[in-house]
Amino acid sequence: MKMNDLQAAVEAILFAAGEPLELERIAEALEIEKEMVESVLIELGRALDENESGICLVRMDDLYQLCTRQKYADEVRAVLEIKKNAPLSNAAFEVLAVIAYNQPVTKAFIEQVRGVDCSGVIQTLILKGLVEERGRLDLPGRPLIYGTTPEFLKCFCVNNLSELPELPDHEDMPKNDELPNQLEINLDDGQIIENTAITGEIQAVEDVE
Repeated sequence: MKMNDLQAAVEAILFAAGEPLELERIAEALEIEKEMVESVLIELGRALDENESGICLVRMDDLYQLCTRQKYADEVRAVLEIKKNAPLSNAAFEVLAVIAYNQPVTKAFIEQVRGVDCSGVIQTLILKGLVEERGRLDLPGRPLIYGTTPEFLKCFCVNNLSELPELPDHEDMPKNDELPNQLEINLDDGQIIENTAITGEIQAVEDVE
């Protein structure tokens, strides 16, 4: 199969999937090596950017997805009658920051850092798809451990966790009310929107109480 045909096939697969796909799944479907798929994805992303397409290729670690561009979020919302997403609360930002920079972590670790019970916030973040359970520690009580999701990467517009901003030195560590500024989530100003032609709906990340 020629490169142009491979690129068109990958584009069709990602569009039809309507959700992030792993390199391995695409490679298996096309019966080619992962390295070739990665090259095709790079070319596809470059072509979409050069053509100023309303669709862009988003990478989240080893996952890839076709999404609408942020600059057209208002127009997409207007057509689909989607309300703007409410910003996350300060408590949610703080918990996300603790998890993102220390994952995988237990609830006890998060609460030790914040000094308050975080059960409700953690569960709400899980429901929003920003945090997920990563298993249990082999310790008494078998505590759950938590980490961020590909949706977290997409909302913060980073390809992987290494692109998150560096934390300040210990002596310059901000107070709790300053922690949310360490991570500025891209929701209220235009979250990347999934291909709703396939999914049929957009999951809005609402304010976390």
